[in-house]
Amino acid sequence: MTSRGTPSRFLKSVLQNGVGRYVCQLKRVSIVFSKKAQSSLGVRDFIEEGVVDYAKKNPSTVVYVSPQSCRIPKIVAEYLNGSVREELVTSKTSPQILELLTKLTNQSGLDVIRIRKPFHTDSPSIQGQWHPFTNRPPSIGPIRPQQPDAE
Repeated sequence: MTSRGTPSRFLKSVLQNGVGRYVCQLKRVSIVFSKKAQSSLGVRDFIEEGVVDYAKKNPSTVVYVSPQSCRIPKIVAEYLNGSVREELVTSKTSPQILELLTKLTNQSGLDVIRIRKPFHTDSPSIQGQWHPFTNRPPSIGPIRPQQPDAE
């Protein structure tokens, strides 16, 4: 927490992801729906036409389909870092559910919060941050916009 009252952190990679090969952080997806409820109509359509394609595109993610006598259909996403996210899919269409699953697949499982700085290092330099004018001699003077030629 910062003095602004909003959580923030430095930019970091989850489990050094991207240093070697990419590892999808989504471990398991459970689709919970009702066989008879009207609110589960879009989920049932997605299961009939889209869940196999999603599973083929994401072989590292386990997809569970569980019909239960529930009124509210939901998607439960479990990530490698242990976090669990539940999304309600009441009265959503099959393309909307696919879009939601794609969004959950691309996330890391960490909460979406404000990034303090776009750069961070564990061993900071004592010389300071470099920028293009670091070694510019002061005798040149400040940079000013070019004046248009008066003819």
